[in-house]
Amino acid sequence: MFWCLMGGLSAHAQKSAEPVPAGREEAASAASATDAAGEEITEPEKWNAKLQATYVWQRKPSFGAPYTGERSLGPGRERSYSFTTTASFGYRPWAGGEVYLDLEGAQGIPLSGLTGLGGFTNGELAKTSGARLKLYRARAFLRQTWSHGGEQEAVESEARQLAGMVDKRRTVLTVGNLAVTDIFDDNRYSHDPRTQFMNWSLMTQGAFDYAADARGYSWGAVLEWFHDDWEVRFGRFIQPREPNGQPLDYRFFKHYGDQLEVAHAHTLAGQPGKVRALVFRNHAVMTRYEDALNLAAPTGAVPDLNGARYGARSKLGFGINLEQALSDDVGLFARGSWADGKTEIYAFTEIDRSLSAGLLIQGQRWGRAKDTLGIGVARNFLSPGHRTYLAEGGMGPFIGDGRLNYRPESIVEMFYSVGIGRNSSISFDWQHIRNPAYNADRGPVNALAVRLHTEF
Repeated sequence: MFWCLMGGLSAHAQKSAEPVPAGREEAASAASATDAAGEEITEPEKWNAKLQATYVWQRKPSFGAPYTGERSLGPGRERSYSFTTTASFGYRPWAGGEVYLDLEGAQGIPLSGLTGLGGFTNGELAKTSGARLKLYRARAFLRQTWSHGGEQEAVESEARQLAGMVDKRRTVLTVGNLAVTDIFDDNRYSHDPRTQFMNWSLMTQGAFDYAADARGYSWGAVLEWFHDDWEVRFGRFIQPREPNGQPLDYRFFKHYGDQLEVAHAHTLAGQPGKVRALVFRNHAVMTRYEDALNLAAPTGAVPDLNGARYGARSKLGFGINLEQALSDDVGLFARGSWADGKTEIYAFTEIDRSLSAGLLIQGQRWGRAKDTLGIGVARNFLSPGHRTYLAEGGMGPFIGDGRLNYRPESIVEMFYSVGIGRNSSISFDWQHIRNPAYNADRGPVNALAVRLHTEF
């Protein structure tokens, strides 16, 4: 089984890798950038080197299930873990130019082989492929910025971001090996499973079947335009050769994933917020659920996606993404996403429609300024064709109980993160999932986790 997921934080979204209290980013934008020691930076940062490590231990108690299929979440008690570490290097070879390289190591054992859910419980597990640590290049890309004037704002020294001042009116081109979600569908309150919500359907658009290899990375190009409070970006990335596979198809103009996003920053009741609207189109050799069902119908066989993969198809989808500060220490996020659901899931997870929302609360009000409380909910749906395929016994890349009593999959996630020192934390996470894999005959499922994170 191959697995795919997001590659990490936005490379240029002015966002810390730890949960950010409302208002902190805006304060940084009004002043000069600072280095890791808090000293003011008057010259653009020439280079940086960052390191992160994240360990997640997770346990699932047993739950009720009258039947279990080939790709069901196992009803017995299970334990899971993941470990990732990333070394990130940035260099500024000329004015406006930036080069980045990420080297990553990952290992881990998922619950039930990473099957049986639409919203999986650990966003880091997609990068892992077994109990042995594997090292690989995660990112290698070039970014060029052309300034067009206007006010300036500070960007802090982060992984995949060099500190300095940038014009609020600028054009940016990014080319190379990275993750689609490094740039698209960012959200300051829910985007990073290493420090925020861990469930797949909370940390990004659930129905955003973005182009990626089995670890969540791809090759592509993104052109962005920034004009004061407006942002517009378009990107094309290559697809894997097979659904949820590791090898990529480098035919950039034949099989690809396109996405267009428009974002607008605003102030509501004196607090900052942002709205993002995203549309995407994938084009690859994908099976239509209708074709798989029609092929099996004459003989009464179980439908099989692999037997009806006739040629290139297109998938369309869109999403809305909101972040809104409610006070200096409370932030709200909400997302809604929809995909047409006519073709198989190609590179993310088995969700065709999704709604999610939640709060991120910093601990100032109870005397723990470095602590964070997160509360999130998600509700995931399947298209009619996808439901019928699974009800007839078909297997998807991640789910397949052998039959289906369809209900939307509902998820609640709560976590409390305890800040340790400047850049480390330990988090305690609980997730409750009703109708796992959209099946009312199974569950509910509970998952408990402990997460350790540090960065330098």
